[in-house]
Amino acid sequence: MSKIIRCAIYTRKSSEEGLEQDFNSLDAQREACGAYVLSQVSEGWKLLPDFYDDGGISGGTLERPALQRLLADVKEGRIDIIVVYKVDRLTRSLLDFAKLVETFDDAGVSFVSVTQSFNTTTSMGRLTLNMLLSFAQFEREVTAERIRDKIAASKAKGMWMGGIPPLGYEPDGRSLRIVEEHAVLVRDIFARYRRIGNVRLVAEELAREGITTPRRQTANGKSYGGCAFTRGKLYHLLRNPVYAGDIAHKDKIYPGNHPAIIPREIWDEVQQQLTENVRGTRTAREASTALLAGKLFDAKGETLIPVHTSKPCAKGDTTTRRRYRYYVSKAAHHDAASSPRDSMRIPAKEIEQVVASELAKALADPLALARQLKIDISPAQFARVSNQLEPLRTELGHLRRSSIKHLIDLVTIHPDRLELVISAQALADMLDLHLTPDAPSTIKHMANVRLTRSGQSLRLVDDSGIPAGSRAADPTLLRLLAQAHQWWGILSRGEVDATRLANQEGVSVSWITRVARLAFLSPQVVEAILAGKAPAALDGKALLATGVIAPHWSEQARRMLVQK
Repeated sequence: MSKIIRCAIYTRKSSEEGLEQDFNSLDAQREACGAYVLSQVSEGWKLLPDFYDDGGISGGTLERPALQRLLADVKEGRIDIIVVYKVDRLTRSLLDFAKLVETFDDAGVSFVSVTQSFNTTTSMGRLTLNMLLSFAQFEREVTAERIRDKIAASKAKGMWMGGIPPLGYEPDGRSLRIVEEHAVLVRDIFARYRRIGNVRLVAEELAREGITTPRRQTANGKSYGGCAFTRGKLYHLLRNPVYAGDIAHKDKIYPGNHPAIIPREIWDEVQQQLTENVRGTRTAREASTALLAGKLFDAKGETLIPVHTSKPCAKGDTTTRRRYRYYVSKAAHHDAASSPRDSMRIPAKEIEQVVASELAKALADPLALARQLKIDISPAQFARVSNQLEPLRTELGHLRRSSIKHLIDLVTIHPDRLELVISAQALADMLDLHLTPDAPSTIKHMANVRLTRSGQSLRLVDDSGIPAGSRAADPTLLRLLAQAHQWWGILSRGEVDATRLANQEGVSVSWITRVARLAFLSPQVVEAILAGKAPAALDGKALLATGVIAPHWSEQARRMLVQK
């Protein structure tokens, strides 16, 4: 017996004219579709008794009662095939059509147009559908390109092309006019920054005085504002060239048609101050090394300051030195007497790799990003954004500094997690998306990464105790393993004894014996070290500790690889 295929008929008529008749257009559509279903009875088709009729509703919208009931039944798995008289009964919009097809595909539902030989249960029908969707995507992308080109040309002429006007302005056709009540606040913020020279302190001062962003309304009457001036908001305001009378488009600045709120000489002075400020970009050299300078904070809100030290690469070598970078607590940086246990000292490369890796994870799902940004993303936009996210995530994997610096507003290190605050505007700019007035200024990403202490430094590890971020093997452990096998080979062949080998290597006999013991490490432990999957607590000191090399390999693995 063939499988029963449940069929639902959907009918629609744009106008209400004739619906009062005993046999109207909806009835005619249903009769034709019912006859088609009857002709497929031998294939197992069975007509469901439910009526999905939308009378007097345009096909230009998906907000139709019967269609919404149909989609709900599709998602609940009650329907196998949807039958329509013509495709335009389902929708007249190619974009909406693509959305419906995506919903049908997710539920494993096909649809048939009885008068157009359009049947997605067959390979030819699916081919026709894919061609139609390809043309719909092409049309969308061409339209988007034309819009982008028009916006770029208009901004080059100094025109305001819409969106949320900056604080202190309101739209005036294709230009902006000054709202003096708000412009006073903008001038005050610029003056405070020139006086204080620190964005965070300006934000704290405004908060103490109870000064918040003014309440404003969009063109459709939606209210926004009335919230605190965060560091991100202030930095964006101070960097916005609109206040100097210019219009920005991507990385280019054009003279605008609107009046300036901030005089040019003050604007230039503030930009120079922001560039040179130690909590901003710092100097060119600092920007090239400290990726998270001014963006990394502990759970108490205290900033972590980038520092570095240099040590000789080998004993007696005074010419070649290795540079080690860290992020340390502000208290530890300014107070040498502070206890290491009360402060943070995190290897810079490690935290930067973790942040880049977690940022790439946060950008993995275009649909999740669209929901966080409150953007209704279309299938065509989904394809375009997916294509743009892939190279961006690759850049993050290679620690592309410009991408990370633009996207990351703040990184907070908690004892049991890492919190990334991502700039919504920077992300939208990178993906050519337009934010709505109610869109958040930032989005957050939580990482299951915790702190563990290793000597005076803190390490970032995942739930299994393995160092987070990069899975590269620890070079110190690799050197010890290589040295252990080399020295044990010499000793086991009887070429020299331990005392003579120690004299040749310039180390103590005790060191020779402790390192040589590592040649007897269990293959499981060695494999974990080589793969970079050893726990962070398994460093050189722990590996060389007395009694750690147990006689049985299983006991070695339990002691070294299992986190307590």
